[in-house]
Order: sequence, then C-alpha cells, then structure tokens
Amino acid sequence: MDELARLLTEFGPAFARSALETWKLTAISFTLGLLLGIALTVLRVLPIRPLKVFIGVYIEIFRNIPTVALLVVIVFALPYLNVVIDYEPSVILALVLVCSAFAADNLRSGINTIDVGQVEAAYSLGLGLVQTTVKIVLPQALRAVVQPMTSLLIGLMLSTAIASQVPVPDRELTALVDKINNEAASGILTFGVAASIYVASGLLISWAGAWLDKKVRILR
Repeated sequence: MDELARLLTEFGPAFARSALETWKLTAISFTLGLLLGIALTVLRVLPIRPLKVFIGVYIEIFRNIPTVALLVVIVFALPYLNVVIDYEPSVILALVLVCSAFAADNLRSGINTIDVGQVEAAYSLGLGLVQTTVKIVLPQALRAVVQPMTSLLIGLMLSTAIASQVPVPDRELTALVDKINNEAASGILTFGVAASIYVASGLLISWAGAWLDKKVRILR
C-alpha cells in the first residue's frame, strides 16, 4: 500500500492528464468514425454497383486489419508517397478508419431489422431513396444498434493504446505506463493503476450505453 500511495502521490496528476488524453482521442475518433460510417451506409444503398463494391471492400479491409498495423502504414509508409501526417492525427486517422468500418457494418445490421413495409410506405409518399434512407431508415437503425455501438466505443477506447507506439506529445495511459516504468521501475502497480482507469472508463461507457438503449429502444 505504501508503494501505491507513493506512486499516486508522485504520478497522480500525470495519470489524470493521460486519462483525459485517452478520453479525448476516443471522443474525437468515435465522433468522426461514426459520421464517416453513416456516410458510407447512405452511399452503400445507392444503386451504383462500383460504389457498393468499393465500400464493401473498404469495410472488409478496415474491419480486419490490426489498428497498430494501420498506424505503421500511415506513419512510415505514406511518407514514401510524399504524404506526411503528424503523429497524433495519424493515431486519430487510424482509429477513425477502423471505427467507420465497424460503424457502417453495425448500421447495416440495424437497417436489416427495419420492416420493408416502412420503406415501401415512404416510396408511396413520394420520398426518394436517399430521403427514405436519411429520414426513415437511418434514425431507426441508429436506435437499434446502441449496444453494438457501445461495444465499439469501448473497443476504440482500448485501441487508443496504439498512441504509445509513436511519440505523441501528450501521453495516453499506455504511453505513460511505459514512461513511468522506464524512469521509476514501478512494475505491476503502474499497470494496475492504468488498468483500473481503463476498466472504470469501460464500465461508465457500458452503463451510459445501457441507459441510452433503454431510452431509445424500439419495441417490436
């Protein structure tokens, strides 16, 4: 306990700053990834086969590539194409690409839960394909996938650990653990504190997701 008290006294503010950095990366990446996922979903319903194929390939690639491998490509391979992105935007870009693929796939599952009769009714009222998707289909699909999106948000929060692989100016939790262990050799306690923050964050997100799901759930 004395060792834990010393660790928190010495590095407590640093843990707080790193937790905020982790939450910042999570919030930015999830927001942008969700918006991109919604855009991909809307475009995917258009009757343009090459576009459908492209988006399908995009989703399969970024759902199945390890996030850290994607970060390596962005940071170390793109400069060979004269595309240089700073470290923190590179981390966010990698997270957004992966998040958007999973978000689009979740939304597709949500769309499949909607009765086709609602779509036919919208067409009979004179709404076009895009209008029907945006005004009728997407709102219901979003309400149907709160729990999968909650799981995606938790996974994304844990994936911010990839920022420890590049010299981001503001350290997130995993990078801070590496720094503390290099300087103070605090061992398992440092990992325990960081893990506790990750677990607490995940539980909070899970609780918020369950609450939101109850509020917006569509009873069938």
